Amino acid sequence: MSKPKNQQANSGTIALNKKAKHEYFIETRFEAGIALTGWEVKSLREGKAQLTDSYILLKNGEAFLLGGHITPLKTASTHVIADPTRTRKLLLKARELEKLIAAVEQKGFSCVPLALYWKNHLVKCEIALVRGKKDFDKRDTEKNRDWDREKQRIVREANR
Repeated sequence: MSKPKNQQANSGTIALNKKAKHEYFIETRFEAGIALTGWEVKSLREGKAQLTDSYILLKNGEAFLLGGHITPLKTASTHVIADPTRTRKLLLKARELEKLIAAVEQKGFSCVPLALYWKNHLVKCEIALVRGKKDFDKRDTEKNRDWDREKQRIVREANR
């Protein structure tokens, strides 16, 4: 028995922020809930989300996701004004918020979202404390990645 197509979208990752892994050194990861409206959840079930160029704003002891784009469905209700880039509140424990705020204010870290994913029936946002990479760090990372791919290719060809 095969799964319906929309069932596949419900399991696992909704959106990734691949740019963050290229631009930053990831130090610490946190899992946060996210406050959504009904049409946003329906769009996420269809996989219509994008985290590129989004970031986390820490203000007044709360965390908010800015710049995250959730495309509204064409079948969304007509009486709801759908704003795809609205500011969404992140749901974290007080101790986690304190750690984030202290690291951002005192240690010079930034806070970015890495992924949106399903956990049971809830949408979670993986956020991370990050430190910016310099250009030479990015080149070094890319060189190491290319070398790892080349090693795998050599091993694969030797095993044939």
